[in-house]
Amino acid sequence: MEDSCQSSKHCVLLAICFFLLLDNSSFVADAHGDTKVYIIYMGERRRDDPEFVTTSHHQMLESFLGSKEEALKSIVYSFRHGFSGFAAELTPSQAMEISEHEEVVHVIPSRIHKIKTTRTWDLLGLSPSPTSPKALLHDTNFGSEAIIGVIDTESPVYNDKGLGPIPKRWRGHCVSGESFNGGVHCNKKLIGAKYYIDALIRQIGGHYNRTEVPDFLSPRDTNGHGTHVSAIAGGSFVPKVSYFGLARGTLRGGAPRARIAMYKACWNVMGDSGDAVGKCTTADIWKAFDDAIHDGVDVLSVSLGGSVPLDGEVDQLDNVAAFHAVKKGIPVVCAAGNDGPNAQTVVNVAPWVLTVAATTLDRSFPTAIALGNNQTIFGEALHTGREFSAGLIHIADAEDRKVDVKGKMALIFDTEDTKNLIPLARLGGASGLILAQMANDVLTQCPADFPCIFVDYELGTDILFYIRSARSPTVRISPSKTLVGRPATTKVAAFSCRGPNSISPAILKPDIAAPGVGILSALSPDNDKADNGFGMETGTSMSTPVISGIAALLKALHPRWSPAAIRSAMVTTAWRTSPSGEPIFAEGSSKKLADPFDYGGGLVNPEKAAKPGLVYDMFMSDYVHYLCSTGYNDSSISNVVGETVTCPTDRKPSILDVNLPSITIPDIKDEVLVRRTVTNVGPVNSVYEAVIEPPLGINVEATPKKLVFDSRNKRVTFVVKISTRHEVNTGYLFGSLTWTDGVHDVRIPLSVRTRILKHYN
Repeated sequence: MEDSCQSSKHCVLLAICFFLLLDNSSFVADAHGDTKVYIIYMGERRRDDPEFVTTSHHQMLESFLGSKEEALKSIVYSFRHGFSGFAAELTPSQAMEISEHEEVVHVIPSRIHKIKTTRTWDLLGLSPSPTSPKALLHDTNFGSEAIIGVIDTESPVYNDKGLGPIPKRWRGHCVSGESFNGGVHCNKKLIGAKYYIDALIRQIGGHYNRTEVPDFLSPRDTNGHGTHVSAIAGGSFVPKVSYFGLARGTLRGGAPRARIAMYKACWNVMGDSGDAVGKCTTADIWKAFDDAIHDGVDVLSVSLGGSVPLDGEVDQLDNVAAFHAVKKGIPVVCAAGNDGPNAQTVVNVAPWVLTVAATTLDRSFPTAIALGNNQTIFGEALHTGREFSAGLIHIADAEDRKVDVKGKMALIFDTEDTKNLIPLARLGGASGLILAQMANDVLTQCPADFPCIFVDYELGTDILFYIRSARSPTVRISPSKTLVGRPATTKVAAFSCRGPNSISPAILKPDIAAPGVGILSALSPDNDKADNGFGMETGTSMSTPVISGIAALLKALHPRWSPAAIRSAMVTTAWRTSPSGEPIFAEGSSKKLADPFDYGGGLVNPEKAAKPGLVYDMFMSDYVHYLCSTGYNDSSISNVVGETVTCPTDRKPSILDVNLPSITIPDIKDEVLVRRTVTNVGPVNSVYEAVIEPPLGINVEATPKKLVFDSRNKRVTFVVKISTRHEVNTGYLFGSLTWTDGVHDVRIPLSVRTRILKHYN
């Protein structure tokens, strides 16, 4: 069996799974005197020899700092594999001076960032089936010989039973450290493990205090985040897994026979509030990228996120390492972020990354709340303890701390004024908590002896009415049960960040959605929430590796597909309804039907994505077109892409013509023409016809109306003419354009906003 991804169905998937929220204060914080860590980014490598590249970095730094000794003292990392640059500890004036060097593209402050299944694959129709021997899992041998790189771990999901030799093309290795022996913990499943902390140590003052917050100076996982996401993407089969009896089933990743490599760049640090928080630095993360590209990667799964307001240039620079991965044919899958449901909160908005929203599963954990008046209300919880009865009391404000809650269930309405009452209820000896809140599908894992049951405000009000009408209100709480299928259905989670894109509104984000709520997966053995090494987590951190695992399978099946083709295949074949045919709603302050700003193309449909018919592909010229359209100068673009680029001077390229599997027009007043090119990846001789669902009050016309493909014409360009009938400013209105040959329906979302006059309204 050949090892080359270009010549076989077996390819390397490397996923760096760390979810971060950016701490904007790090731009001005100076933890080490007058110096801080800067990244000197120099674009594409000009030489193939990594030792030569590193030497050139040392020489450049020496020329500015005056001696070799000072240069060696200053430098933190040399980026020499995927791209060129280095991280160094400098004063602001030194950083400014270096930024003027002709070979330097950007100087970027290294920020300190904060770190923010048993049912998933059945829902998505990606499960082993003896009746479907030609399905995606079987066609790719379950992702056999793929290599998933993640941050952190040790768990049954990393057993190497049945795996063959490590692919010869793998260039990574295991680095031993505290409580982690590479020779013992690594095997034919876990084939690489590295850790990165040098920049963090410099940025927090030169000392990493682990007496306050435990962590391991090694690739070993402490809190379980890296373990969890890696198992989602590529964990081995583990039967009879549950969370204290809930969500029981066989656990596995999207590519269950994949290999895994660990890249730990985030660390437990004491936060301002006195709690442990995960922190990482830009420089450590970039070095993990650099090594990942060198080690042998086919897909990068990066659960990175920022927060609004986004700095356009900074957000793009955060994705520079991702650009170099994509340039080398590596899809980069990123999290949309967890700051929803407000509009314009989506992060990771560069057009070269695949941005993932989070949905619920068709699974719930109903928990019976039997009131003393014989009325039974069903909340949702992860209560795995016994059935019990107790008195019932409502805590409304801080004055209610004087009320005796010992042994009683406490009803609290979740508002800004009551958040601090929740720990007080437990400290007061309450037997549990009923929390009335806006529906958001997120269940908190409370201690087994303190059940937390969630209801919406309407049900909470019903309980409150009972409390006020009864002389001695009581309640009986039953253990939670697992319910799969109706009435539970797919919804976009309230926390999942929403579009439109606040930096480049014409670039639709998110691209796609996948399950990310209550995902059962492996956890670190050091995590006290784990049940035999497994537990439930929620976030776009969890939905991201779902897409990464699918991307690995698609690349194994179609090794010559580009990252853009893989994204297009997912977006154009996605479900706009749940797999059971029900509408997909979006949770928020009020529930509504989901639209492209909630879920991009829709909920990923892996089997359909394997045979999309047509793809909206992108090449380096398309990315150059985008960079020119956003105002980057010729010199910067040339350094980034590694070749001479001249942007048109007579007419600025239109960002609307970037060949994405979507069309988003943020400001339409007159007629607009948009160009797209599709590539046939289905039957050679094919004819597709246009089917248009225009947004309300918008005229949409595609020319030509038929696309004809044969052995000579594999790529066809078409033009979409869009105009508005509205005479006032509108919000975004949505529709779709589908090319169909009767077998394949290649659908892209249309998002159009009429703006007769640009002003706030």
